[in-house]
Order: sequence, then C-alpha cells, then structure tokens
Amino acid sequence: MGRDAYDASAKIRELYARANEVVGYDLTKICFEGPSEALDTTEQSQPAIFLTSLAALEALREIEPDVVEQCVATTGLSLGEYTSLVFAGVMSFDDGLKLVQLRGQAMQEASDAEPSGMVSVIGLELDVVRSLCDQVDDPGVLMVANYLCPKNYVVSGGMTACEKLVDLAKEAGAIKLAPLAVAGAFHTPLMSPAVEKMRVVIESTPFHEPKTPYISGVDAQFHSDPDEIKQILVRQISSPVMWEDSMRRLLSDGIDAFYEVGPGRVLRGLMKRIDRKVKLN
Repeated sequence: MGRDAYDASAKIRELYARANEVVGYDLTKICFEGPSEALDTTEQSQPAIFLTSLAALEALREIEPDVVEQCVATTGLSLGEYTSLVFAGVMSFDDGLKLVQLRGQAMQEASDAEPSGMVSVIGLELDVVRSLCDQVDDPGVLMVANYLCPKNYVVSGGMTACEKLVDLAKEAGAIKLAPLAVAGAFHTPLMSPAVEKMRVVIESTPFHEPKTPYISGVDAQFHSDPDEIKQILVRQISSPVMWEDSMRRLLSDGIDAFYEVGPGRVLRGLMKRIDRKVKLN
C-alpha cells in the first residue's frame, strides 16, 4: 500500500520515516511487503491504513493543490475519521498516529477477549436486516454496525450469532453475504474495554478547532468544538457508523464533488448507490 506515492515524493518518504519513529517499528516495510498476516491484525492494519491515507492525501496535494485548498468538508469511515481530523488540523500527524496505534491495540485486545466478527449483508432492506438480528437465538450482541448505503449494511456480534445471521439472510434473499476480514465486532458494545482505554489518552491529547468543516460518522453532524470531538471519537469505537446519513448530509449542503483519499475505492462504490449524479474522484 502506498508504494507508488512513496517512490514519487521526497515529502511522502519523510512521512513514512516519521511514522516508523512514532510507532517504534518498520511500519513502512509492513505497508509495502506485509506479510498479509500482519496487515490482517487490527493492531497493525490501523496504523498502516492511516499512514497510507495521509500519504495519498499528500500525493493529491502535490498533484492537484487547488483541490485540497478548496475543500469545504471532510469526513472518514470509522478509522478514516482520524485521517480526516489530521487533515482538518484538529490533531497533529504524530498524535493521530499514536491514537490510531493505541486504538488498534485496544480493539485487538477487546476482540481477543470474546470471539466475534462482522458480516456484510447486501440486498436486503434495513428493517429486514434488523429483524433478522432480532430473530437470532443467541445470547449477546448482534446489531447493525455500519449503515453504508441502501441495501448495504454490516452486522456485528458474537461469532456464533454472525453465523446464524448468514443462514437467515440467505433464506431472506440477500444478494451477497461476506464475513469481513476484521478481528472482532467493531462499533458495538463488545468494544467497551477499548473505549475505556482510549478515553484517557484521547482526553489528554491536544485537539484544535477544525480548519476544514468536519462531519462525524457517529451522528452525521458537523462538530467544531475540540472537547466535543474528543467525546465523539470515544463514542465512535462502540457506536454504529452512519455513513449513508453523513453523505446525505453533505449532499444536502450542496456538495456535488467528492474525493476518496486512501488505499481503495470502496467509498466511491457506496456513493454511487447513494447518488449517481455526484462527481467522484
């Protein structure tokens, strides 16, 4: 991830070198060479994605500086909110990477404590997915954790409950069902141990008012107060991601061009399902 940007820019190479110093290991090598087993762990995948996303942002800044300067709003899906907040000037790169590193560790530990996972459910209406979650006869948490776009949701919960949900969703006519390659049930109360660990560190990290308007996926609302943003980031770990609502809020404000900055093109696909008229880059 990010090798082309690294090779093309001295400034981006400096960013990777600084990241290695902050995390205390060769994150650059993991991004470029893996192994995949390392990138599959939440502990290392989160810093790797955060770094790659900011490298992509720097590449965009060098290629199309006017686009970055004229940006009128920023947001990110789950981990992507940290990239968004660094871009908006709410926190420094170093502090953002430190928080992301701790976030990955804390979420990995919470996941290891109880077998759990996430399942992508495509092709069913939201009320049907919620009903299926309620029908699963299994103790513990099972809930919609990512509201991505129409008929595209991610359910999180205990591993047995997720497996039962897959069977029910097949019977209900889901077009596609796919367990996600994540460590556990992110964005649910099963992440509560990680919430408490992150709360202390987030509260002690310097935050500033965003220079670019920032919208949170927790509530699909704009936030500018640094203390309020801290509370939002703490809540984010165990709260569902309201991605579709966030995009619709931006669209209602008249934004008609979006740039996806990171190691993939998933968000563009989601936006096409939300509004096909939007210009995507």
